[in-house]
Amino acid sequence: MNIAAVLLTVSAVVLIPGFLWATPRYPRAILLIGFALLIAGHGMGLFYAPREAMMGDVGRVLYVHVPTAWVALVIYTTAFVAAVGSLWTNKVGWDATVESAVEVGVLLNVLLLMQGSIWARPTWGIWWTWDPRLTTTAILVVSFVGVLILRGLIGQPERKRSVTAIATILAAVNVPLVYYSVRWWNSLHQQVSTPETVSQTMHLPLRVTAFGMLFFAVGAIGLRRRISLAQSEGEIAPELPPAPDTIELRSQ
Repeated sequence: MNIAAVLLTVSAVVLIPGFLWATPRYPRAILLIGFALLIAGHGMGLFYAPREAMMGDVGRVLYVHVPTAWVALVIYTTAFVAAVGSLWTNKVGWDATVESAVEVGVLLNVLLLMQGSIWARPTWGIWWTWDPRLTTTAILVVSFVGVLILRGLIGQPERKRSVTAIATILAAVNVPLVYYSVRWWNSLHQQVSTPETVSQTMHLPLRVTAFGMLFFAVGAIGLRRRISLAQSEGEIAPELPPAPDTIELRSQ
């Protein structure tokens, strides 16, 4: 089983049930576990793993870049699933997951583009090129930023939920395009890596960093989801009764 399959399995077991159907109890703990795994994985990538044969030390960026890419796509997929649930049920919990997952996905997406540019400059000789993988990834972040902007422009809660869900579903159409872009079109970007195409000395750092990024993202979604639920409860809270002074004046 390759790393991408492992991540998708873990996301299905941990992330989707934990954050689509129930509010997690310990998001801070999950966040800290992810942070610890990221430190361990990046430490192994810097000091344990050997220099990449062709790229040298520049190749160590991949221990950050590749897990960020994997987890960003998993989080966007989670946002898509939550958007379907929100549109189907119109429940606040699903909507809170959509908002949280989209925000975390955008953060990872922006980091992904920055890391890619840092890697591309010494390897390709340029910071940016309109390569199919880069172009579809840029469209992805613009699409989901558009979802957040559109959500912020709508005041009515029920309409906000439905419009956000529809916009998220439309934006998520680009997720498989990003993943398969290196196979469908001529691309400077390397093909999707598997354990067979990566040295065994790189497996452990990549896996530790990948799971660290996943748990970090899960914890971030959990914390943001709590805030979103609190905001939604404030929007639909009943009006407070008039103050005693007001009642007395009206009686007079």
